[in-house]
Amino acid sequence: MSEKQHISGAGSGRSGNDSLMPGPEARKRLRRWRRIKDMSAKGFVATAGVGVIISLATIFVYLFSEVTPLFTGADMEEPVQYEMPGFDQAETLYLVTERYNAVSARFTSDGQVIFFSPESGEVVKTVMLDIPLGVEVTSFATGEPRSGFAAFGLSDGTALVVKHEYEISYPDDQRQVSPKVSFPLGEEPIRVAEERMPVRNIAVQDGRRGVGLVTETTDGTLTYARYEGERHFMTGELELTRSIHRLPTPEFEISRMLVDITLRNLVIGDTEGNLHYYNIHRPEQARLVDSVSVVEGVEGGVTELEYLLGTVSIIVGGADGSLTQWFLVRDDENQRRLTEIRSFDSHPGAITHIFPEHARKGFMVADDAGHVGLHYATSARTLKIEKKSDKPINRVSLSPRNNAYLFTDSPDTLSFGRMSNPHPEISFNALWNRVWYEGRDRPEYVWQSSSATDEFEPKFSFVPLSVGTLKAAFYAMLFAMPLAIMGAIYSAYFMTPKLRGVVKPTIEVMEALPTVILGFLAGLWMAPFVENHLPAVFSILILMPFLMLLMAVFWTRIMPAELRDKVPPGWEVVILIPVVLFVGWVSVQSSPWIELALFDGDMRQWFTNQGIAYDQRNALVVGMAMGFAVIPTIFSIAEDAIFNVPKHLTQGSLALGATPWQTMVGVVLLTASPGIFSAVMIGFGRAVGETMIVLMATGNSPVVNFNIFEGMRTLSANIAVEMGEAARGGSHYRILFLAALVLFMATFVLNTIAEIIRQRLRRKYSSL
Repeated sequence: MSEKQHISGAGSGRSGNDSLMPGPEARKRLRRWRRIKDMSAKGFVATAGVGVIISLATIFVYLFSEVTPLFTGADMEEPVQYEMPGFDQAETLYLVTERYNAVSARFTSDGQVIFFSPESGEVVKTVMLDIPLGVEVTSFATGEPRSGFAAFGLSDGTALVVKHEYEISYPDDQRQVSPKVSFPLGEEPIRVAEERMPVRNIAVQDGRRGVGLVTETTDGTLTYARYEGERHFMTGELELTRSIHRLPTPEFEISRMLVDITLRNLVIGDTEGNLHYYNIHRPEQARLVDSVSVVEGVEGGVTELEYLLGTVSIIVGGADGSLTQWFLVRDDENQRRLTEIRSFDSHPGAITHIFPEHARKGFMVADDAGHVGLHYATSARTLKIEKKSDKPINRVSLSPRNNAYLFTDSPDTLSFGRMSNPHPEISFNALWNRVWYEGRDRPEYVWQSSSATDEFEPKFSFVPLSVGTLKAAFYAMLFAMPLAIMGAIYSAYFMTPKLRGVVKPTIEVMEALPTVILGFLAGLWMAPFVENHLPAVFSILILMPFLMLLMAVFWTRIMPAELRDKVPPGWEVVILIPVVLFVGWVSVQSSPWIELALFDGDMRQWFTNQGIAYDQRNALVVGMAMGFAVIPTIFSIAEDAIFNVPKHLTQGSLALGATPWQTMVGVVLLTASPGIFSAVMIGFGRAVGETMIVLMATGNSPVVNFNIFEGMRTLSANIAVEMGEAARGGSHYRILFLAALVLFMATFVLNTIAEIIRQRLRRKYSSL
């Protein structure tokens, strides 16, 4: 009976357990729900991963689309040809167009200025200059295109200076351009030669100190006249003051003359292929300073000579089709000499005319083989050379906005065409190689995108920005890596869990501190503090490691065992806190005494005397501030990698007799090396892309050096500083996008290489 009851009870117990288990349908529903959750999670992760890839690809495509126009070439549409406006058998001396391409002007050899529509050739206005009867035009010259100045040299030893101008009005909301001719030096021709000798060559310039006029008569007399005008405050009449000087007689046949806007330099080209430089700053002491050969072995020599915008660079065209750029450079004796800067692709025929751009360092060239070429000085680019005629092209002209051109290849026809040349100043050479900029003694790497002057030559070298980016990241990593990695090693392997539970979250919370706050503190507090306590900074760097080692020796060798035993294992780091505070306090307090004893009271001045530049906001400050921002990233990832090393590896090493330190070096670090390497590379990427700290804690000076006491400008900070002032769609705007693309690609390549190395390290040490 009891046995049956026992069996019955056992059976009833099993029935009770079976009743608690889910039935087949319930298990089926659970498995289905589990599959749904697995598939959802897998789909979400996959979608997020693909989304990241798509986002990166979209960023790349957008940056690339903004950058691509920089490297497109120039385009010149086929011109429309029509009858020469106001054609009267007179030679066309000069063609020019106003900025809206509504009105062009033609200067002729019979003393006319004919204004016409460049689209159709319809004459708008004709101005007949007051040239005396029986007097002929024997020479002609223009000043810088934006000045509008032109000068006619006459056969009676006089000259007439005119200026073409355009008044803009908007009647009925329609733009109307009204051309006119003014006479800066008066409507009557002015005498420039003592004898009534024809003016064979002439040069004119509207300078900063008046109007300069240089003439050469047929007897070889070279004369320089300077006119300074002042309007009477009562009558409004223009009162001119003239000073005229005779220059040394040239011993060569002049082909072309130029005077710059400072009215200090006269450059002359001759028919033998030479270039001559006269210093006319003090006209009474004017002298020939330098002569150089620019076109050798070709009959005709220098056929065309023209200043670029700003009248610093001279473009020399030769009878052999050569084009070279020259300007004055100081030599070792502080003497200014004509120096060849660069050359451009030669034209098939002799150069007949050079027309500089109104607002950039580019120029258009015509030759006697019917070709028109576009060139740019700073980037050393020949953008296009196209054959536009079967006849020699005599005159060519660019519109001020560089979107149209005019040329004439015969006395009775004129050609007009549209063109596009948006970004000629960009080339690989200008971005990454040394460039010889105007006013400098040698080729250099320079970033200087804007200036206060209209004739400024933009300098777009990426080298200072790239060096600055690497410099900031290098010193930040130099500061952050030892502290973060060593701290991670101690925290993960040696520190007691209770203390680790406080230290690790505290350091990780530091990563949430806005970098703008770090930059603000670095620029306004840390930079002046470091400057005023330089000996303290170096004292801390030297004394801190030494005293920490000394404290370790004292603790392990001298401190009584009973006192050491009172500090639990893993808490030893606490005893270093007073040491760190003491060293910092002593270093700061002793800083003035060290300066007095070793650096004559001022360590910064001592650096200057030794030839070491020191800026208040420098790489040292950036390294400490940005290193402080990078430490949490490196520490957190490296600490996790070390802490997650399997315990059986460390326990096995210790069981075999290795010390904890030997285990750390021989087992833990090797196993955790992929994670530590990832931490370093992620920290480096963070340092490379950092913006606010380097923006606020450096002088933002684009220099090319690794001097820890000088500042820098990084790619990211440069984008932040200049994007707001860049005109949308302009060269500067697109170059900033190119800088972003360079930064993006550099980070991408760096991370790819880092991932490859990490995978190799992981495979190598995965067998441990």
